[in-house]
Amino acid sequence: MDTKWLEDFVVLAETRSFSRAAQLRHITQPAFSRRIQALEAWLGMELLERTSYPPSLTAAGESFYKHAQDLINRIGSLRADLAEQPSADREVIGFALPHTLSLSFFPRWLTDVQTSLAGAGHAAPLLTRARVGNVLDVVLSLVEGACDLLICYHHPQQPVQLDAERYDMLTLDVERLAPYSARDAKRRPLFDLPGKSQRPVPYLAYTASAYLGRMADLALAAGRSRPHLRRVFDSDMAEGLKQMALAGHGVAFLPDSIAAADLAGGRLVRLAGGWEIEMQIRAYRERPTLARPSSRRAELLWQLLERRALPAVASSPAGSTRSHAGPARGGRARARTGHSTRPPTSTPRAGAVNRKERR
Repeated sequence: MDTKWLEDFVVLAETRSFSRAAQLRHITQPAFSRRIQALEAWLGMELLERTSYPPSLTAAGESFYKHAQDLINRIGSLRADLAEQPSADREVIGFALPHTLSLSFFPRWLTDVQTSLAGAGHAAPLLTRARVGNVLDVVLSLVEGACDLLICYHHPQQPVQLDAERYDMLTLDVERLAPYSARDAKRRPLFDLPGKSQRPVPYLAYTASAYLGRMADLALAAGRSRPHLRRVFDSDMAEGLKQMALAGHGVAFLPDSIAAADLAGGRLVRLAGGWEIEMQIRAYRERPTLARPSSRRAELLWQLLERRALPAVASSPAGSTRSHAGPARGGRARARTGHSTRPPTSTPRAGAVNRKERR
């Protein structure tokens, strides 16, 4: 039995609507119905009278509703009690982040964070663990409680939809996505935009499901004209596209952090013309509650990030060239998805993540 089924049932008992309950739980109605059926099968009894509209609880359902609420509260209290016990594993901070950020941003960012903590008198370095995957997978890692912090890209036209009542957010950095090409023997771009209709530029593209692919489409629309491109290769990994660009196979849209070393070494050149876009790099965490407390080390890290965060402003218009080399320092520029931290509650909230919007 999955404890999420208990939360599903409580929401359904309170709303008396499968569609509304599924919406609050941020899953499709068929999937929500299957989870309620699975709970009934596990209990060996029907909890709902489905012949009436709206659906009503059976006598067993009314009794189980009271027990389900109590179970959720007791599980939350148990987690809170265990959180107070010393544990080596609890000192490990779990991150979830996309492949590109795990290679380009995270190593140098973590070094900077460790240095700041040491300078503030915290001698013991952070122990960390990273889950790496596509954007959908890493967002689910946060929603399902499999990590402490999610780090991912954000753009107003492709936002990560997380419940502002349940998740805190900070803006860590800003990064540009721009077109790059290898250089020829005379150190000129091997390929240049916009190309011509009779001679389109070979294009190294992201796969349709890749978040950076949608960002590249926005960048292409931001330039002075629509480029003439011929798609010759695609991948969901920015590092793979960079290697293809270095080998002279075409133009690739890359985050500046991925291209920085090869740009400085003269192996790549960033193409002018305004085909670029800015993305924020954001950190998210589930807001601590009595049911889901934050570990001491994770709270220490979040407090540091709050002091270093960038203001929560929308990304600059497409074509802007502003790019931050590192996290902001100094004042307490604080950015969050919600209001100030609410009083702890032992009942988990129903909101999670809008799966449709993340695709």
